[in-house]
Amino acid sequence: MTSIVIVTAGLSDPSTTRLLADRFAESVRKQDGDATVSVVSLRELAHEITDATLTGFAPPRLQSVIDQVVAADGLIAVTPIFKASYPGLFKSFFDVLDTDVLTGKPVVLAATGGTARHSLAIDFAMRPLFAYMQAMAVPMAVFASPYDWGSEGTNALVDRIDRAVAELISLLKGNGTGRGPSDDIDLFSDTFLSISNPPTD
Repeated sequence: MTSIVIVTAGLSDPSTTRLLADRFAESVRKQDGDATVSVVSLRELAHEITDATLTGFAPPRLQSVIDQVVAADGLIAVTPIFKASYPGLFKSFFDVLDTDVLTGKPVVLAATGGTARHSLAIDFAMRPLFAYMQAMAVPMAVFASPYDWGSEGTNALVDRIDRAVAELISLLKGNGTGRGPSDDIDLFSDTFLSISNPPTD
């Protein structure tokens, strides 16, 4: 059975970020009735995430969520965008994860923002984060602006969500996702870089 965890970093309650996460959950259930879907709100774990950042040890409730994320077959990361990037709560959660736990794991990137100009943050802020953690971000990302929650934009938003989820499920149901943590390949290590870029003298 496929397991997918949706991590949402919405800071307010209610939150359009949480609403977007719930739309993703609906899409997963619609496209794969056998999948189990869990939605994790980082807002509820803010104090535990701060404690883990300061001490290096995750409190039990946070550790349970971390274990859930690590064990999941796929991940959907949903964050608000403020001033052209994700908030510290979102970054801090992924900072407390061990570097290699997302290696090879398919991930959908999604965000909300007050203006469509923030949509670029998915590519210049979110993708580099997950590339560093060696996760496999699906090509289709989803950004939701205030327009998308109106009657005219909702159908287009649902279409984008469905397409991103379809790409995620395709990876999970396909021929595997490539390398895993046991492969022990660091694309940014000195050894790998020296092999890939030998001296030209």
